[in-house]
Amino acid sequence: MEDFEIVELYWDRNEDAIYYTDQKYNRYCNSIAYNILFNAEDSRECVNDTWLKAWDSMPPNRPENLATYLGKITRNLALNLYEKLTAMKRGGKQLDVPLEELSEVIGEESNVSKYIDQKVLSDCINRFLKTLDKDTRKAFVRRYWYLDSVKDVARMFSLKENNVKVMLFRTREKLREFLIREGYEL
Repeated sequence: MEDFEIVELYWDRNEDAIYYTDQKYNRYCNSIAYNILFNAEDSRECVNDTWLKAWDSMPPNRPENLATYLGKITRNLALNLYEKLTAMKRGGKQLDVPLEELSEVIGEESNVSKYIDQKVLSDCINRFLKTLDKDTRKAFVRRYWYLDSVKDVARMFSLKENNVKVMLFRTREKLREFLIREGYEL
């Protein structure tokens, strides 16, 4: 089923919308949640919460890109659950590494999620991503949006981990320069 048809089901308040959403996007949303939470049960919970949040938000929202819409909901739910879980048991913060790397460019770690969600900065980062070659852009997004490990990114692109680390470092530096040129004080 096409995305626009699924969105129409939501707008018609047809419960089949959730079934078709799950059929088409379960693996995608589950991988986003798992890369943040590293727990299958918590990831499934986030995906189920994503379907509920999608149901509650359509209407009034009519997303143009359903995958991105669902991915953002899943990511935010997983980040919120991660913060809740780590607040209860301090330690073992695997998620902190990519956020700390990105915070060197954007700002303090605690504000990274807030900044990324701001429309203006988001548009600016999207413009920056369009300046990158395809593989660098994909690697950057896999690391900092999907929160894949450096090892996983290296495997995806058939590169050595060290090469990925260098590429990500250089890309973050380019992002820093781009944001400064755009008027952001870092």
